[in-house]
Amino acid sequence: MTGDAGLITAAQIAMVRDYLLGLQQRICSGLEAIDQTGKFHTDAWDRDGGGTGRSRVISDGAVFEKGGVNFSHVFGEKLPPSASATRPELAGRSFQAMGVSLVIHPNNPMVPTSHANFRFFIAEKPGEEPVWWFGGGYDLTPYYGFDEDCEHWHNTAKRACEQFDAALYPRFKKQCDEYFYIKHRDEPRGVGGLFFDDFNEMPFEDCFAMVQALGDSYLEAYCPIVERRKDLSYTEQNKRFQCYRRGRYVEFNLVYDRGTLFGLQSGVGRIESILMSLPPVVRWDYDWHPEPGTEEARLYSDYLRFRDWT
Repeated sequence: MTGDAGLITAAQIAMVRDYLLGLQQRICSGLEAIDQTGKFHTDAWDRDGGGTGRSRVISDGAVFEKGGVNFSHVFGEKLPPSASATRPELAGRSFQAMGVSLVIHPNNPMVPTSHANFRFFIAEKPGEEPVWWFGGGYDLTPYYGFDEDCEHWHNTAKRACEQFDAALYPRFKKQCDEYFYIKHRDEPRGVGGLFFDDFNEMPFEDCFAMVQALGDSYLEAYCPIVERRKDLSYTEQNKRFQCYRRGRYVEFNLVYDRGTLFGLQSGVGRIESILMSLPPVVRWDYDWHPEPGTEEARLYSDYLRFRDWT
């Protein structure tokens, strides 16, 4: 973030809210069209003095074992540490935050898990101009690697970024690689994608247009991968490995994920929605390592490392 963003109008806030609600609906409809049997169930909620939200969850579908696409618009008297870590001068300000956050866990271990998040923050203090910023992105977590899928995912992200500035994709990719890194395991969570935060370096209209382009590209990035892999055969061993790797997902979300930490620290989050991202079945095997030469070992050697996919 290059500086304070300045005045923001109620109309602009409403525009962001309307877009995010529409994005939630489009993503749910797109994923339902792939699953065909599974449907998203809607849970609209209100929190006294804290905001509103709409959680949409799919479970036990033909393609998706569990998935959630959440919208929230929350208010608080003090920014939690996770939101002001890179901007300590904003600590203590009141805030409102809105966003769409999603995690999709497939049945078939040949289909990767995907995550996306697009959010808008406003931090306010009496007598001073509000500070606003956008954040978000999307990333892919495969259990079995396919170059074609990784290349499609990253090329879609690159095209969306290049509508605004060719420098954005390499910058956001690098930030994604660095952010979705499990430090205590010394390994990436997946093959990355895009990540940006504290972003207001363009006028509001341009920042918002960029967020819309990236948000709208999520289905274009993910759906073709799901369609290619959802009917591939797999074994019980493949499923066991999927559950083992899901454990890494849980570790990252509970230890490092800013969205999870924000929800828990803010006091205005809804626990069921915050923890919706966790997979339904996970396993931890003590001191387990894949056999050399296997597809499981190839995930580590060829995919769980920083790599140029475009």
